[in-house]
Amino acid sequence: MRSAAAHSPWDLTALLNAADPKSNRAERHLWLVRLMEWLRHAPLKKDELVTNETSATPRPILRMRHLLRVLAQHPEHQARVRGVWRAFWSQIDASALFADFGFAPREALFSEIANRLRERLLPGTPDTSDLAELFQLLFVPEDALWLQNLDEGTLGDLSQLMALNCDPDKGLATATPTTTWRSSMLDALSLLAAAIQGQGLSGPLRKRMSTELLADEPFRQLPRVVQSLRLALETGEQAVVLQEAAYLRALLDRCRAATSSITQHLEEHGVSVDMVFAMEQLHARTLRVEQLLECLLSPQAQPDLLRLLLSLLQSQAKLRSVRSLLARQYSLLARQVAERNAETGEHYITRDRSEWRDMLQRAAGGGAVIAGTTFIKFAIMALGLSAFWAGAWSGVNYAVSFVVVMLLHWTVATKQPAMTAPAMAASLGDLSNDAALDRFVDKVAQLTRSQFAGIVGNLMVCAPLVLVVQLLSHAVFGATPVDLKDAAYVKHSITLLGPTALFAAFTGVLLFASSLFAGWAENWFVFHRLDSAIAWNPRFVARLGAARAQRWALWWRRNISGLAANVSLGLMLGLVPALLGFVGLPLDVRHVTLSAGQLAAAVGAELPVLGWRAMLDPAVGWCVAGIAVIGVLNLTVSFLLAFHVALRSRGLKLGDRRRIYRAISQRVGRAPLSFLLPPK
Repeated sequence: MRSAAAHSPWDLTALLNAADPKSNRAERHLWLVRLMEWLRHAPLKKDELVTNETSATPRPILRMRHLLRVLAQHPEHQARVRGVWRAFWSQIDASALFADFGFAPREALFSEIANRLRERLLPGTPDTSDLAELFQLLFVPEDALWLQNLDEGTLGDLSQLMALNCDPDKGLATATPTTTWRSSMLDALSLLAAAIQGQGLSGPLRKRMSTELLADEPFRQLPRVVQSLRLALETGEQAVVLQEAAYLRALLDRCRAATSSITQHLEEHGVSVDMVFAMEQLHARTLRVEQLLECLLSPQAQPDLLRLLLSLLQSQAKLRSVRSLLARQYSLLARQVAERNAETGEHYITRDRSEWRDMLQRAAGGGAVIAGTTFIKFAIMALGLSAFWAGAWSGVNYAVSFVVVMLLHWTVATKQPAMTAPAMAASLGDLSNDAALDRFVDKVAQLTRSQFAGIVGNLMVCAPLVLVVQLLSHAVFGATPVDLKDAAYVKHSITLLGPTALFAAFTGVLLFASSLFAGWAENWFVFHRLDSAIAWNPRFVARLGAARAQRWALWWRRNISGLAANVSLGLMLGLVPALLGFVGLPLDVRHVTLSAGQLAAAVGAELPVLGWRAMLDPAVGWCVAGIAVIGVLNLTVSFLLAFHVALRSRGLKLGDRRRIYRAISQRVGRAPLSFLLPPK
């Protein structure tokens, strides 16, 4: 090893001279790592190429062929390299690579996220007897690009060199089931069968599987069949081997079918990311058993071993990727959250003039409640509390107001987009049909009309009501609830000349986040069957009575999403700016209805002093423009984020999305007023 260090890392002669079968384990493994580096990166000289090798051949394969030619011409080097590989196979545990590599040690999503982060951040060591650990030092995922192009001749010569087709105790004899890697594969089969059985019989998965598919107990049979297959392979009973292998494949198909049946249950009763993750792991383990079986039964195992290696490299690419881990779970959870919000958001969409007028009236009621919220907000600020407690009580104020609006069946305009976007995505259907696309654009127009009615209804009541209260208070008591100092602060904070647009977009993100929380909360409520628990739990029934328990269960099932959305939004609007300010991020929130109420309060404080000149102040004009921008950004940011999640949950392709945007643009150009007012 020391002689290799003294030469260029790409010096093949020095590398071969450093091959020492008698070296310790760490040095031997480090030599193999350097050999793989040489295959990937060493430059090729002209005399190392032959005429039949074209430029299309991957360079690592050219280097490998050159290495094999050099070893064939120098028997002393060949003997040393073979000795290294025999010593390697005699002291390495390959069963963990075959049985565990690419799978999570624990069947919990967030535990695996932490494990993958550790894998990415902490370095590995070649001083190990575990081939699963050494594998990540020997190979990189990009190796699959050239390994898949190995021809049969090179693959056969390489197998001879690596002692893959010989028994270490019998020289170059024909492969037997007792060969080291075959024995490790048999051990891995037993380990995989035990893991599949344990997962398949675990309570959370088993009780959600189809009872028909579990009737013949495929999970319980797996370890016994694998043991029978192993015994037949070791004794060489080919007829029994084929019979047991066929039965094992049938059991694996049955196990996969039972696992897939869980998805239907989750679609109906709520998604758990941990359960989806466990399903993916269980399915992948059954496929690994199939791969090992192919290697053990094949008369020429080298091609099957290469396919297994490529599969392991694919697993390695995903092993450290948190993004790939979350992709599948995010897709399913996004669909479930979107569908939950779709149920809630459908009633926010107006289709005709009567529904549009009803939305206007409900928004007017919401504006009246927000007017009261505005005055309570100023009262909390007047207490002079610390930033955290001022934010906390403001959040409680907002949350209570939003819940009151919900319970009275009124509406706040900014709550609509994040809820209605999933309902719109649910109506997409088959976009290859132009009629379906037109219906979807109709729904977009209905949504924007609903937003317009909601904003108009909120503002036409909230702002005038706040202004009237200010003026009446001055007429009766000689003072206004919101004074001139507060008025100056309001005009400074919501003017379009400041960071109002940024804060409004940030508020749109919070509106979207509240809709996600609402979908998650309802999914959690349904997944844990809390409505059934409220309706039938003995203590609940004894305390509430059977009829009232049923009514409570139905009420919570219908309102859990709305309560979660409104409470979470209110608390975020109050607390998030305070918490961000604590870490030095001066972000604030700008909600269109609350901002309109605050501006009306400011004007109401100045009118008794300045008269109608207060209305003509340019600062008021900039605040009005700021409120218009706040309304647009509140709605568009929250809608676009929610719509993205809904489209992602539906698996919509980029081309289909472009067709949607193009169809909407054409409708805007042809009938712009249809997005504001309903047709006659």
